[in-house]
Amino acid sequence: MSSGFKNRALRSVAAVALVSALGTPVMAEEIFYVSGSVGKAVENFKTLVKPWEDATGNTVTIVPMPASTSDQFGQYRLWLAAGATDIDLYQTDVIWAPQLADHFVDMSEAAKDLAPTHFPSIIESQTVAGKLVALPIFTDAPALYYRKDLLEKYGVAVPKTWDELTAAATTIQEGERAAGKGDFWGYVWQGNAYEGLTCDALEWVKSFGGGQIVEADGTISINNEKAVKALETAAGWVGTISPEGVLAYGEEESRGVWQTGNAAFMRNWPYAYTLGNGDDSAVKGLFDVTTLPVGAAGDTSAATLGGWNVAVSKYSKHQDVAISLALYLAGPEAQKARAISESALPTIVALYDDADIAAAQPIIPQWKEVFLNAVPRPSAPTLGKYNEVSSKFWSAVHETLSGNGSAADNLAGLEADLADLKGDAW
Repeated sequence: MSSGFKNRALRSVAAVALVSALGTPVMAEEIFYVSGSVGKAVENFKTLVKPWEDATGNTVTIVPMPASTSDQFGQYRLWLAAGATDIDLYQTDVIWAPQLADHFVDMSEAAKDLAPTHFPSIIESQTVAGKLVALPIFTDAPALYYRKDLLEKYGVAVPKTWDELTAAATTIQEGERAAGKGDFWGYVWQGNAYEGLTCDALEWVKSFGGGQIVEADGTISINNEKAVKALETAAGWVGTISPEGVLAYGEEESRGVWQTGNAAFMRNWPYAYTLGNGDDSAVKGLFDVTTLPVGAAGDTSAATLGGWNVAVSKYSKHQDVAISLALYLAGPEAQKARAISESALPTIVALYDDADIAAAQPIIPQWKEVFLNAVPRPSAPTLGKYNEVSSKFWSAVHETLSGNGSAADNLAGLEADLADLKGDAW
Protein backbone atom coordinates (compact mmCIF):
# COMPACT_ATOMS: atom_id res chain seq x y z
CA MET A 1 0.00 0.00 0.00
CA SER A 2 1.50 3.35 -1.02
CA SER A 3 2.31 5.90 1.64
CA GLY A 4 0.23 8.45 -0.27
CA PHE A 5 -2.87 6.30 -0.11
CA LYS A 6 -2.24 5.48 3.54
CA ASN A 7 -1.88 9.15 4.48
CA ARG A 8 -5.08 10.06 2.65
CA ALA A 9 -6.87 7.19 4.36
CA LEU A 10 -5.62 8.30 7.75
CA ARG A 11 -6.80 11.85 7.18
CA SER A 12 -10.20 10.63 6.05
CA VAL A 13 -10.55 8.23 8.94
CA ALA A 14 -9.39 10.91 11.36
CA ALA A 15 -12.23 13.07 10.10
CA VAL A 16 -15.05 10.55 10.25
CA ALA A 17 -14.02 7.57 12.32
CA LEU A 18 -12.15 8.77 15.36
CA VAL A 19 -15.15 10.64 16.69
CA SER A 20 -18.52 9.07 17.35
CA ALA A 21 -21.85 10.55 16.39
CA LEU A 22 -21.93 12.26 19.80
CA GLY A 23 -18.50 13.78 19.35
CA THR A 24 -16.84 11.63 22.01
CA PRO A 25 -13.59 9.76 21.37
CA VAL A 26 -13.98 6.19 20.17
CA MET A 27 -12.33 3.72 22.55
CA ALA A 28 -10.18 0.97 21.10
CA GLU A 29 -12.30 -2.12 20.54
CA GLU A 30 -12.16 -5.46 18.74
CA ILE A 31 -15.09 -5.72 16.38
CA PHE A 32 -16.27 -8.68 14.35
CA TYR A 33 -17.12 -8.47 10.66
CA VAL A 34 -18.88 -11.28 8.78
CA SER A 35 -18.02 -11.73 5.12
CA GLY A 36 -18.06 -14.26 2.30
CA SER A 37 -14.84 -15.98 1.31
CA VAL A 38 -14.62 -16.21 -2.49
CA GLY A 39 -11.19 -15.80 -4.05
CA LYS A 40 -8.82 -13.96 -1.72
CA ALA A 41 -11.54 -11.97 0.04
CA VAL A 42 -10.34 -12.61 3.59
CA GLU A 43 -6.67 -11.96 2.82
CA ASN A 44 -7.46 -8.77 0.91
CA PHE A 45 -9.80 -7.51 3.63
CA LYS A 46 -7.04 -7.62 6.24
CA THR A 47 -4.96 -5.30 4.07
CA LEU A 48 -7.90 -3.07 3.30
CA VAL A 49 -8.78 -2.32 6.94
CA LYS A 50 -5.18 -1.81 8.13
CA PRO A 51 -5.23 2.02 7.69
CA TRP A 52 -8.47 2.22 9.69
CA GLU A 53 -7.04 0.02 12.43
CA ASP A 54 -3.83 2.09 12.57
CA ALA A 55 -5.74 5.36 12.77
CA THR A 56 -8.33 4.32 15.35
CA GLY A 57 -6.49 1.77 17.46
CA ASN A 58 -9.40 -0.61 16.93
CA THR A 59 -8.99 -4.07 15.46
CA VAL A 60 -11.21 -6.01 13.08
CA THR A 61 -11.64 -9.77 13.21
CA ILE A 62 -13.21 -11.20 10.08
CA VAL A 63 -15.60 -14.12 10.42
CA PRO A 64 -15.44 -15.96 7.08
CA MET A 65 -18.52 -17.58 5.63
CA PRO A 66 -19.04 -20.18 2.89
CA ALA A 67 -18.75 -18.93 -0.69
CA SER A 68 -22.42 -19.76 -1.33
CA THR A 69 -24.55 -16.66 -0.79
CA SER A 70 -27.53 -18.88 -0.01
CA ASP A 71 -25.63 -20.48 2.87
CA GLN A 72 -24.51 -17.04 4.07
CA PHE A 73 -28.04 -15.68 4.08
CA GLY A 74 -29.32 -18.63 6.07
CA GLN A 75 -26.64 -18.18 8.72
CA TYR A 76 -27.20 -14.43 8.88
CA ARG A 77 -30.90 -14.94 9.56
CA LEU A 78 -30.13 -17.37 12.38
CA TRP A 79 -27.69 -14.99 14.07
CA LEU A 80 -29.90 -11.94 13.66
CA ALA A 81 -33.07 -13.71 14.79
CA ALA A 82 -31.18 -14.72 17.93
CA GLY A 83 -30.04 -11.12 18.51
CA ALA A 84 -26.38 -12.18 18.42
CA THR A 85 -24.25 -9.50 20.11
CA ASP A 86 -20.86 -10.89 19.07
CA ILE A 87 -21.22 -9.87 15.40
CA ASP A 88 -20.89 -6.13 14.78
CA LEU A 89 -21.03 -5.78 11.00
CA TYR A 90 -22.45 -7.94 8.22
CA GLN A 91 -21.37 -7.82 4.59
CA THR A 92 -24.66 -8.06 2.74
CA ASP A 93 -25.79 -8.89 -0.77
CA VAL A 94 -27.64 -6.18 -2.67
CA ILE A 95 -30.89 -8.19 -2.49
CA TRP A 96 -31.00 -8.70 1.26
CA ALA A 97 -31.92 -5.23 2.54
CA PRO A 98 -35.73 -5.67 2.51
CA GLN A 99 -35.46 -8.99 4.34
CA LEU A 100 -32.97 -8.02 7.05
CA ALA A 101 -33.67 -4.31 7.55
CA ASP A 102 -35.27 -4.68 10.97
CA HIS A 103 -31.99 -5.97 12.39
CA PHE A 104 -29.71 -3.17 11.15
CA VAL A 105 -28.86 0.35 12.31
CA ASP A 106 -30.14 3.29 10.26
CA MET A 107 -27.04 5.09 8.91
CA SER A 108 -28.87 7.89 7.11
CA GLU A 109 -27.50 10.59 9.41
CA ALA A 110 -23.99 9.16 9.72
CA ALA A 111 -23.65 8.86 5.92
CA LYS A 112 -25.49 12.05 4.95
CA ASP A 113 -22.39 13.47 3.21
CA LEU A 114 -21.11 10.16 1.80
CA ALA A 115 -24.33 8.68 0.41
CA PRO A 116 -24.85 11.31 -2.34
CA THR A 117 -21.49 10.39 -3.90
CA HIS A 118 -22.71 6.85 -4.71
CA PHE A 119 -24.88 5.67 -7.59
CA PRO A 120 -28.38 6.75 -6.50
CA SER A 121 -29.96 3.45 -7.56
CA ILE A 122 -27.65 1.51 -5.26
CA ILE A 123 -28.32 3.78 -2.28
CA GLU A 124 -32.02 3.38 -3.03
CA SER A 125 -31.67 -0.42 -3.02
CA GLN A 126 -30.31 -0.27 0.55
CA THR A 127 -32.97 2.12 1.81
CA VAL A 128 -35.98 0.47 3.42
CA ALA A 129 -38.90 2.47 4.83
CA GLY A 130 -36.75 5.60 4.71
CA LYS A 131 -33.85 4.03 6.60
CA LEU A 132 -30.41 3.52 5.04
CA VAL A 133 -29.70 0.08 6.48
CA ALA A 134 -26.46 -0.69 4.60
CA LEU A 135 -23.73 1.24 2.81
CA PRO A 136 -22.45 0.10 -0.61
CA ILE A 137 -18.83 -1.04 -0.70
CA PHE A 138 -18.64 -2.36 -4.27
CA THR A 139 -21.05 -3.24 -7.02
CA ASP A 140 -21.09 -6.24 -9.28
CA ALA A 141 -22.27 -7.28 -12.69
CA PRO A 142 -21.06 -10.41 -14.49
CA ALA A 143 -19.51 -10.59 -17.91
CA LEU A 144 -18.49 -13.17 -20.50
CA TYR A 145 -14.81 -14.07 -20.15
CA TYR A 146 -13.20 -15.37 -23.33
CA ARG A 147 -9.80 -16.66 -24.39
CA LYS A 148 -8.40 -14.17 -26.92
CA ASP A 149 -5.69 -16.58 -28.05
CA LEU A 150 -8.11 -19.42 -28.77
CA LEU A 151 -10.58 -17.24 -30.64
CA GLU A 152 -7.72 -16.11 -32.84
CA LYS A 153 -6.37 -19.67 -33.22
CA TYR A 154 -9.69 -21.00 -34.49
CA GLY A 155 -10.81 -17.90 -36.37
CA VAL A 156 -13.82 -17.39 -34.12
CA ALA A 157 -15.41 -13.98 -33.46
CA VAL A 158 -16.46 -12.78 -30.03
CA PRO A 159 -20.03 -14.14 -29.74
CA LYS A 160 -22.94 -11.74 -29.63
CA THR A 161 -25.77 -14.28 -29.29
CA TRP A 162 -26.10 -17.48 -27.29
CA ASP A 163 -26.23 -19.49 -30.53
CA GLU A 164 -22.93 -17.91 -31.59
CA LEU A 165 -21.47 -18.77 -28.18
CA THR A 166 -22.59 -22.38 -28.53
CA ALA A 167 -21.03 -22.65 -32.00
CA ALA A 168 -17.77 -20.97 -30.96
CA ALA A 169 -17.45 -23.07 -27.81
CA THR A 170 -18.06 -26.25 -29.80
CA THR A 171 -15.41 -25.37 -32.40
CA ILE A 172 -12.76 -24.56 -29.82
CA GLN A 173 -13.58 -27.52 -27.58
CA GLU A 174 -13.35 -29.98 -30.48
CA GLY A 175 -10.06 -28.46 -31.63
CA GLU A 176 -8.42 -28.47 -28.21
CA ARG A 177 -9.51 -32.02 -27.48
CA ALA A 178 -8.19 -33.18 -30.84
CA ALA A 179 -4.88 -31.60 -29.81
CA GLY A 180 -4.78 -33.77 -26.69
CA LYS A 181 -6.61 -31.69 -24.05
CA GLY A 182 -9.28 -34.23 -23.17
CA ASP A 183 -10.55 -32.25 -20.18
CA PHE A 184 -11.10 -29.01 -22.12
CA TRP A 185 -14.59 -27.48 -22.14
CA GLY A 186 -16.23 -24.80 -24.23
CA TYR A 187 -18.17 -22.93 -21.56
CA VAL A 188 -18.32 -22.94 -17.75
CA TRP A 189 -20.86 -21.15 -15.57
CA GLN A 190 -22.78 -21.54 -12.32
CA GLY A 191 -25.30 -24.38 -12.42
CA ASN A 192 -25.64 -25.47 -8.80
CA ALA A 193 -29.04 -25.07 -7.14
CA TYR A 194 -28.43 -21.82 -5.24
CA GLU A 195 -28.71 -18.06 -5.63
CA GLY A 196 -25.96 -18.07 -8.25
CA LEU A 197 -28.18 -20.08 -10.59
CA THR A 198 -30.96 -17.52 -10.14
CA CYS A 199 -28.47 -14.92 -11.42
CA ASP A 200 -27.35 -16.98 -14.43
CA ALA A 201 -30.88 -18.03 -15.36
CA LEU A 202 -32.32 -14.53 -14.96
CA GLU A 203 -29.73 -13.40 -17.52
CA TRP A 204 -30.75 -16.11 -19.96
CA VAL A 205 -34.45 -15.36 -19.59
CA LYS A 206 -34.09 -11.58 -19.76
CA SER A 207 -31.70 -11.74 -22.75
CA PHE A 208 -34.29 -13.78 -24.67
CA GLY A 209 -36.95 -11.17 -23.90
CA GLY A 210 -38.64 -13.38 -21.31
CA GLY A 211 -38.95 -10.84 -18.50
CA GLN A 212 -37.58 -10.75 -14.98
CA ILE A 213 -39.46 -13.62 -13.22
CA VAL A 214 -41.60 -11.14 -11.27
CA GLU A 215 -41.96 -7.68 -12.74
CA ALA A 216 -41.61 -4.38 -10.88
CA ASP A 217 -45.39 -4.14 -10.38
CA GLY A 218 -45.50 -7.62 -8.82
CA THR A 219 -46.79 -9.45 -11.91
CA ILE A 220 -45.54 -13.04 -12.22
CA SER A 221 -44.13 -13.20 -15.75
CA ILE A 222 -41.87 -16.26 -15.87
CA ASN A 223 -44.19 -18.66 -17.70
CA ASN A 224 -43.74 -17.60 -21.33
CA GLU A 225 -42.36 -19.01 -24.58
CA LYS A 226 -39.22 -16.88 -24.54
CA ALA A 227 -38.30 -18.02 -21.04
CA VAL A 228 -38.86 -21.63 -22.15
CA LYS A 229 -36.53 -21.09 -25.11
CA ALA A 230 -33.87 -19.62 -22.83
CA LEU A 231 -33.88 -22.63 -20.50
CA GLU A 232 -33.97 -25.10 -23.38
CA THR A 233 -30.88 -23.42 -24.82
CA ALA A 234 -28.99 -23.62 -21.52
CA ALA A 235 -30.02 -27.23 -20.94
CA GLY A 236 -28.48 -28.06 -24.31
CA TRP A 237 -25.06 -27.00 -23.04
CA VAL A 238 -24.93 -29.59 -20.24
CA GLY A 239 -22.82 -32.53 -21.32
CA THR A 240 -21.95 -30.91 -24.66
CA ILE A 241 -19.98 -27.65 -24.27
CA SER A 242 -20.27 -27.70 -20.47
CA PRO A 243 -19.42 -30.63 -18.19
CA GLU A 244 -22.28 -32.45 -16.53
CA GLY A 245 -20.60 -31.42 -13.29
CA VAL A 246 -21.53 -27.80 -14.04
CA LEU A 247 -24.81 -28.63 -12.29
CA ALA A 248 -22.81 -28.51 -9.06
CA TYR A 249 -20.67 -25.48 -9.95
CA GLY A 250 -20.62 -22.19 -8.09
CA GLU A 251 -18.39 -19.23 -8.93
CA GLU A 252 -15.24 -20.82 -7.59
CA GLU A 253 -15.70 -24.16 -9.33
CA SER A 254 -16.17 -22.51 -12.71
CA ARG A 255 -13.22 -20.20 -12.06
CA GLY A 256 -11.09 -23.21 -11.18
CA VAL A 257 -11.72 -24.81 -14.58
CA TRP A 258 -11.19 -21.51 -16.38
CA GLN A 259 -8.06 -20.43 -14.54
CA THR A 260 -6.30 -23.74 -15.16
CA GLY A 261 -6.76 -23.14 -18.88
CA ASN A 262 -9.49 -25.71 -19.43
CA ALA A 263 -12.31 -23.57 -20.84
CA ALA A 264 -12.81 -21.23 -23.77
CA PHE A 265 -15.58 -19.12 -22.18
CA MET A 266 -16.75 -18.41 -18.65
CA ARG A 267 -19.53 -16.40 -17.07
CA ASN A 268 -18.34 -14.81 -13.83
CA TRP A 269 -18.11 -11.67 -11.70
CA PRO A 270 -15.35 -9.01 -11.75
CA TYR A 271 -13.33 -10.60 -8.92
CA ALA A 272 -12.25 -13.38 -11.31
CA TYR A 273 -10.51 -10.88 -13.59
CA THR A 274 -7.67 -9.99 -11.25
CA LEU A 275 -7.27 -13.59 -10.09
CA GLY A 276 -7.17 -14.76 -13.70
CA ASN A 277 -4.25 -12.43 -14.33
CA GLY A 278 -2.34 -13.59 -11.25
CA ASP A 279 1.07 -15.18 -11.49
CA ASP A 280 -0.39 -18.59 -10.65
CA SER A 281 -2.95 -18.44 -13.47
CA ALA A 282 -2.58 -20.46 -16.66
CA VAL A 283 -4.61 -17.83 -18.56
CA LYS A 284 -2.71 -14.73 -17.44
CA GLY A 285 -2.77 -12.17 -20.26
CA LEU A 286 -4.72 -14.50 -22.56
CA PHE A 287 -8.30 -13.38 -21.96
CA ASP A 288 -10.68 -10.46 -22.13
CA VAL A 289 -14.31 -9.79 -21.20
CA THR A 290 -17.41 -8.64 -23.02
CA THR A 291 -21.11 -8.28 -22.34
CA LEU A 292 -23.10 -11.49 -22.00
CA PRO A 293 -24.77 -12.71 -25.21
CA VAL A 294 -28.37 -12.10 -26.23
CA GLY A 295 -31.06 -14.49 -27.43
CA ALA A 296 -31.21 -13.04 -30.92
CA ALA A 297 -30.28 -9.88 -32.79
CA GLY A 298 -32.31 -7.04 -31.39
CA ASP A 299 -32.55 -8.49 -27.88
CA THR A 300 -30.82 -6.79 -24.96
CA SER A 301 -27.90 -8.21 -23.02
CA ALA A 302 -28.60 -8.78 -19.35
CA ALA A 303 -26.17 -8.92 -16.44
CA THR A 304 -27.59 -9.56 -12.99
CA LEU A 305 -27.03 -6.62 -10.68
CA GLY A 306 -24.93 -7.75 -7.80
CA GLY A 307 -22.87 -5.94 -5.27
CA TRP A 308 -22.03 -5.97 -1.61
CA ASN A 309 -22.78 -3.63 1.23
CA VAL A 310 -21.92 -3.30 4.89
CA ALA A 311 -24.57 -3.17 7.60
CA VAL A 312 -24.23 -2.54 11.33
CA SER A 313 -26.11 -4.91 13.61
CA LYS A 314 -28.48 -3.19 16.00
CA TYR A 315 -27.45 -5.85 18.54
CA SER A 316 -23.79 -4.79 18.42
CA LYS A 317 -22.32 -3.48 21.67
CA HIS A 318 -19.91 -1.28 19.66
CA GLN A 319 -22.21 0.53 17.25
CA ASP A 320 -20.22 3.76 17.05
CA VAL A 321 -17.02 1.91 16.17
CA ALA A 322 -18.88 -0.31 13.71
CA ILE A 323 -20.43 2.70 11.98
CA SER A 324 -17.02 4.33 11.64
CA LEU A 325 -15.69 1.20 9.92
CA ALA A 326 -18.74 1.07 7.65
CA LEU A 327 -18.13 4.70 6.62
CA TYR A 328 -14.50 3.94 5.88
CA LEU A 329 -15.28 0.82 3.81
CA ALA A 330 -17.93 2.71 1.83
CA GLY A 331 -15.69 5.75 1.36
CA PRO A 332 -13.46 6.69 -1.58
CA GLU A 333 -10.15 5.53 -0.09
CA ALA A 334 -11.25 1.98 0.64
CA GLN A 335 -13.26 1.69 -2.58
CA LYS A 336 -10.26 2.89 -4.58
CA ALA A 337 -7.94 0.43 -2.84
CA ARG A 338 -10.39 -2.42 -3.44
CA ALA A 339 -10.77 -1.46 -7.11
CA ILE A 340 -7.01 -1.48 -7.62
CA SER A 341 -6.27 -4.69 -5.71
CA GLU A 342 -9.37 -6.76 -6.54
CA SER A 343 -10.86 -5.13 -9.68
CA ALA A 344 -14.01 -4.53 -7.60
CA LEU A 345 -16.41 -2.09 -9.23
CA PRO A 346 -16.81 1.11 -7.19
CA THR A 347 -20.22 2.44 -6.24
CA ILE A 348 -18.83 5.99 -6.01
CA VAL A 349 -19.45 7.58 -9.40
CA ALA A 350 -16.30 9.72 -9.50
CA LEU A 351 -14.00 6.72 -9.16
CA TYR A 352 -14.81 5.59 -12.71
CA ASP A 353 -12.80 8.60 -13.87
CA ASP A 354 -9.92 8.01 -11.44
CA ALA A 355 -6.60 7.85 -13.30
CA ASP A 356 -4.94 5.53 -10.77
CA ILE A 357 -7.73 3.00 -11.04
CA ALA A 358 -7.72 3.15 -14.83
CA ALA A 359 -3.95 2.63 -14.90
CA ALA A 360 -3.98 -0.29 -12.48
CA GLN A 361 -7.24 -1.89 -13.69
CA PRO A 362 -8.06 -0.81 -17.25
CA ILE A 363 -10.96 -3.26 -17.12
CA ILE A 364 -12.95 -1.11 -14.69
CA PRO A 365 -13.83 1.68 -17.14
CA GLN A 366 -14.69 -1.08 -19.63
CA TRP A 367 -16.94 -2.77 -17.08
CA LYS A 368 -19.06 0.35 -16.92
CA GLU A 369 -20.79 -0.82 -20.12
CA VAL A 370 -21.57 -4.16 -18.47
CA PHE A 371 -22.94 -2.35 -15.43
CA LEU A 372 -25.24 -0.27 -17.63
CA ASN A 373 -26.87 -3.56 -18.77
CA ALA A 374 -27.44 -4.71 -15.21
CA VAL A 375 -30.84 -6.15 -14.37
CA PRO A 376 -32.07 -6.38 -10.77
CA ARG A 377 -33.37 -9.56 -9.24
CA PRO A 378 -37.02 -9.21 -8.15
CA SER A 379 -36.25 -8.56 -4.49
CA ALA A 380 -38.00 -5.18 -4.43
CA PRO A 381 -41.44 -6.32 -5.69
CA THR A 382 -41.41 -9.57 -3.68
CA LEU A 383 -40.11 -7.96 -0.46
CA GLY A 384 -39.69 -10.44 2.38
CA LYS A 385 -40.68 -13.36 0.15
CA TYR A 386 -37.78 -12.93 -2.27
CA ASN A 387 -35.71 -15.73 -0.80
CA GLU A 388 -38.56 -18.19 -1.35
CA VAL A 389 -39.20 -16.84 -4.85
CA SER A 390 -35.55 -17.27 -5.77
CA SER A 391 -35.40 -20.77 -4.28
CA LYS A 392 -38.43 -21.88 -6.28
CA PHE A 393 -36.98 -20.34 -9.44
CA TRP A 394 -33.54 -21.89 -9.17
CA SER A 395 -35.12 -25.25 -8.28
CA ALA A 396 -37.28 -25.21 -11.41
CA VAL A 397 -34.30 -24.20 -13.51
CA HIS A 398 -32.06 -26.86 -11.99
CA GLU A 399 -34.70 -29.53 -12.65
CA THR A 400 -34.83 -28.43 -16.28
CA LEU A 401 -31.05 -28.42 -16.68
CA SER A 402 -30.90 -31.87 -15.08
CA GLY A 403 -33.42 -33.32 -17.53
CA ASN A 404 -36.17 -33.70 -14.93
CA GLY A 405 -39.17 -32.39 -16.82
CA SER A 406 -39.41 -30.00 -19.72
CA ALA A 407 -38.80 -26.28 -19.47
CA ALA A 408 -42.43 -25.63 -20.35
CA ASP A 409 -43.78 -27.92 -17.65
CA ASN A 410 -41.35 -26.72 -15.01
CA LEU A 411 -42.10 -23.05 -15.66
CA ALA A 412 -45.83 -23.70 -15.59
CA GLY A 413 -45.39 -25.36 -12.21
CA LEU A 414 -43.21 -22.47 -11.04
CA GLU A 415 -45.89 -19.97 -12.03
CA ALA A 416 -48.44 -21.84 -9.94
CA ASP A 417 -46.07 -22.05 -6.97
CA LEU A 418 -45.33 -18.33 -7.13
CA ALA A 419 -49.03 -17.51 -7.37
CA ASP A 420 -49.65 -19.52 -4.19
CA LEU A 421 -46.75 -17.78 -2.49
CA LYS A 422 -47.98 -14.36 -3.54
CA GLY A 423 -51.56 -14.81 -2.44
CA ASP A 424 -53.36 -11.48 -2.55
CA ALA A 425 -50.09 -9.55 -2.43
CA TRP A 426 -46.38 -10.01 -1.90
